Amino acid sequence: MLTKGHTREALERFKGIVINQSRAMLTKKGKNVSKKLFNSIDGKVTANPNSFSLDFFMEDYAYYQDLGVKGAKSTYPLTLRYGTLAKFGSGKGKKGGLRDGILKWVQAKRFQFTDKRGRFMSYKSTAFLISRSIFNKGLKPSLFFTQPFQNAFKTLPDELIEAYGLDVEELLEFTLKR
Repeated sequence: MLTKGHTREALERFKGIVINQSRAMLTKKGKNVSKKLFNSIDGKVTANPNSFSLDFFMEDYAYYQDLGVKGAKSTYPLTLRYGTLAKFGSGKGKKGGLRDGILKWVQAKRFQFTDKRGRFMSYKSTAFLISRSIFNKGLKPSLFFTQPFQNAFKTLPDELIEAYGLDVEELLEFTLKR
């Protein structure tokens, strides 16, 4: 019987590499404030009788962090290159949802702008200014998941063919011994 053990191991290694590198890029790019997204990145390898599947799971907003978001007035050129479907100002999102998230981020980072006289602005005012800028200009793609996935995928086909070959070889040995 074909156990598919080597193929499964190759996919598990691939999954581990993508998850570890994605988490490292989140931290490196400073997008790991609450660790919510970092901790949510996971994957599952499933072996069926005729196929394999590999699924990755993470928070919903990971898509926006990874591929960026087009702004209502201007956009980053990279959002076009990586084909994000998200756009601020479409009227589909939750009203005030961006500002609430930015407020939590500003408070966690203890980040405040100063006014013309040098006094610190409130967290709420700082969050308003940042969220307005993001809404108008967009969100730059971080590619924290896309890059590790693409890099690991380049090496996957050879490793997968070799692993599947080992599984078939074991099947033939098992069959010939009977």
